[in-house]
Amino acid sequence: MGEKGSGVEAARWAETASVGGFFALRAGEPGTGHTPLAHVYAAEPGDGSLLTWRVDAVSARLGAPERRVAASVAHLGLAARLWSVALGSAVLHDCVPDLDPAVLHWDPRRTSPDDLVLREPRPSAGGGGATAVRESVQLRHLVPLADALRRDTRISARLLWGNAGSALAGAVRELTAWAGRTGRPEVAEKAAALADELFAHPDLSGTVHGPALRRRTCCLYYRCPVGGLCGDCVFDRVPGSR
Repeated sequence: MGEKGSGVEAARWAETASVGGFFALRAGEPGTGHTPLAHVYAAEPGDGSLLTWRVDAVSARLGAPERRVAASVAHLGLAARLWSVALGSAVLHDCVPDLDPAVLHWDPRRTSPDDLVLREPRPSAGGGGATAVRESVQLRHLVPLADALRRDTRISARLLWGNAGSALAGAVRELTAWAGRTGRPEVAEKAAALADELFAHPDLSGTVHGPALRRRTCCLYYRCPVGGLCGDCVFDRVPGSR
């Protein structure tokens, strides 16, 4: 890529990052601690597995009563990062970065935008439509991520797809809010249209409902001592409370 092309690409990434922290993505050589997500997904659970380490760290931080609660929260955070990066680029620039798990590196000890580093930034061959977003995030990341988590922890596939739907809905809300702040109504319209196509997939269909995109399952965060109900929670009040 030439200098002019690099400048254009950098400007696109900067605008996408302006939507919010989850939409930012670093490019270049990964630092110490970063590992290709392909390796993360393929690793067996236990000592040395970054996914196991991440779930353990979330469990300790939240005081999770069950390992599956921490696994759910960890999954939701990474799913939100991946949807945001892809959907933001598709909506704003009609292209999706090639998020090949072999070159997209993750460090679970860091927060956005330093948690993800794309070693070889280039646009996806699929353009910027829903098919490209689905291929980049749902098929190349969320499916193997769910498989890896279910090897590590007893957690239902339905809950994980509920998390994926909630994370996608959250990215749409952020883009809609950004569109309102910047006077770009077409951004909100395109985000909603792409989301409609993405939610039509059998794995995501029915995970959220209504204009507010409220989820139909619970991520279990409320079960932590420091937890509560998320803004899109299926519950109106904490189960067991009056």
